[in-house]
Amino acid sequence: MANLKEIRNRITSIGSTMQITSAMKMVSAAKLKKAQDAITQMRPYANKLTELLQSLSATLEDDIENVYAEQRVVSKVLMVAITSNRGLCGGFNSSVIKGTVKHIEDNYQGKQVEIFSIGKKGYDILSKNFTVIEKHNDVYDDLTFNNVAVIAESIMDLYAKGKYDKIELVYNRFKNAATQILTYEQFLPIELVEVEGKMNVSTDYIFEPNKSEIILQLIPKSLKTQLYKAIRDSYASEHGARMTAMHKATDNATELRDDLKLMYNKARQAAITNEILEIVGGAEALNN
Repeated sequence: MANLKEIRNRITSIGSTMQITSAMKMVSAAKLKKAQDAITQMRPYANKLTELLQSLSATLEDDIENVYAEQRVVSKVLMVAITSNRGLCGGFNSSVIKGTVKHIEDNYQGKQVEIFSIGKKGYDILSKNFTVIEKHNDVYDDLTFNNVAVIAESIMDLYAKGKYDKIELVYNRFKNAATQILTYEQFLPIELVEVEGKMNVSTDYIFEPNKSEIILQLIPKSLKTQLYKAIRDSYASEHGARMTAMHKATDNATELRDDLKLMYNKARQAAITNEILEIVGGAEALNN
């Protein structure tokens, strides 16, 4: 059995670990509430904007040029992998990294695939096996729509110039604190909804100045909103995953500490018993 000093040192060490994991859990819980409110409030707007864009696109004249909806033969693909800058959040980052690799192997064998990294953890791993054309680790320092819009414009420009035939997002979608859903989402080209027959949109809406100009202004805004929503989803998922991971770590540390205390008490009791036996044995030897 381990000596008493060694057990005491382990109990002290685990106690320090518990303080750290418990503090990280509380910090993530506080950040999660704010991040959850942000993504919950944003989803209805983003979904309605996408719905409106698709409805208008279904009746857009064929002669209107829309470079972001241009369908091409897929030979070069850009994967936008959204991870976090920090670890200690369970399988949050590894699910995106493994999911990205598997998605490429399953769907883009023989095609040229490059990575656009958002988040340090994804860059550190994916850069070992793939070409990473850009990395944006600082976006989480000030996560605002304007900062994300700059990144979205960069990605949109790559597609508009014909450097890629397809661009996809890979990220964890927030469901609740304990559940994150790995999501693959086509970013470009825009998937336009095919509508049977002609939609009589003109009877429901009055367009000013005109439908074509409105939709061409909506497309960049919709794409920027789509990327911002994905990063917001990932950000909320990160804090949910970290809070859950730190909660489990604290529980495991508590259980281990209790086991060590029991071991310590047993060892101490055995040491005291041995000392008593030695004293009794010595007394009996003197009497004889």
